[in-house]
Amino acid sequence: MSELLSKYAAVVGEDVVDQLLGLARSLNGLKVVHVNSTRVGGGVAEILTKMVPLMQELGLDTDWEVITGDEQFYACTKTFHNALQGNPVVPTRSQLDAYEAVNAANADELRDTLRDADIVVIHDPQPAPLLGQIPERRGRWVWRCHIDLSRPHRPVWKYLYPHVSGYDGSIFSLSSFARRLPHPCYLIPPSIDPLADKNCDLPQEEIDAVRQQFNLDPDRFLVTQVSRFDRFKDPVGVINACKMVRRYVPGLQLVLAGGTATDDPEGAEVLREVQEAAGSDPDTRILLLPADAHRTINALQRASDIVLQKSTREGFGLTVTEGLWKGKPVIGGNVGGIRLQVHDHHTGFLVDTPEGAAVRMRYLLAHDHARQRMGTRAREFVRDNYLLTRHVTEYLALFHTVLEGRSERVEVA
Repeated sequence: MSELLSKYAAVVGEDVVDQLLGLARSLNGLKVVHVNSTRVGGGVAEILTKMVPLMQELGLDTDWEVITGDEQFYACTKTFHNALQGNPVVPTRSQLDAYEAVNAANADELRDTLRDADIVVIHDPQPAPLLGQIPERRGRWVWRCHIDLSRPHRPVWKYLYPHVSGYDGSIFSLSSFARRLPHPCYLIPPSIDPLADKNCDLPQEEIDAVRQQFNLDPDRFLVTQVSRFDRFKDPVGVINACKMVRRYVPGLQLVLAGGTATDDPEGAEVLREVQEAAGSDPDTRILLLPADAHRTINALQRASDIVLQKSTREGFGLTVTEGLWKGKPVIGGNVGGIRLQVHDHHTGFLVDTPEGAAVRMRYLLAHDHARQRMGTRAREFVRDNYLLTRHVTEYLALFHTVLEGRSERVEVA
């Protein structure tokens, strides 16, 4: 067992790593290419940053390609993102033209790599048209949708459907997210990497240093939400919830920590809205962190008494997984993949409104034992269900399935 696999075994157990090795043995040398639209910012990029090296360690010839586009392209795909999660918005014709032109140009650049791959995994709508641009492909292509498609705006889904219906399979995070498609659909929830800087154990001195860096008082309660500045994450709702709690818990500190993604043109506008809502409140910190501030985010979550993710739409919510892994109860929006992770009254609380979030924060801050008990359960729940080793195991099983053209179970040698 390699040094890297031994480190994973120390966290998840040798049996889990042995299963990974068993699945990977007959896939040795398999050419796999992942394609998405950004190398930094957002959960997809974070997953691929760790998934690709682990697949390589297991003997798969794995690459990660990133398509590039112009302002019109990213405006179009952001509209797709909002519409697929239920907003009644549609791209302009010029934006759709840019979307198609950008994919055609990227197909020309990536043609040799994608044509010769055994497995191509296309992540989300941004690069979905690549399939139609490379008809001479020899391998199997899978569309991995990280978005909640349970109630898409119909005109946008109708436009995208021809681009994704020709794939050999699709992957969704939850059964409720999936749409009817003329090929097999698979369910694979996302994961976090326990060895990554964002999730590894930290010395107390480093946590204390981050507190000091942002002038956070260790003797007062701290709640934190980490996410892109996106309206679906409801950062303004979080600010309002904390204002309600401060009537009963004076001095409650709030950190809203986020960054930007190259494929999200609305981030700066939402950040301005959040700063305006926070005003001059000395107990609210709005932090725009660089993409590599992983240990800082780790320390902020570990310094917190409660982690929040009060989304109104959410594909999965890796920041929920991160908070639970740090042994913190999470108060999350009662939507999407958050429901898979926050078991109400067990690993945290599910809420629908800022008022509901305020009530649950008051309860947890007033009951230390309940807060600690939930945190202990939360960490074990993530260990059992949402670490990278489980995620890659399910991908390898899927590769076996699509290569053999079967949809039933896979026997591991």
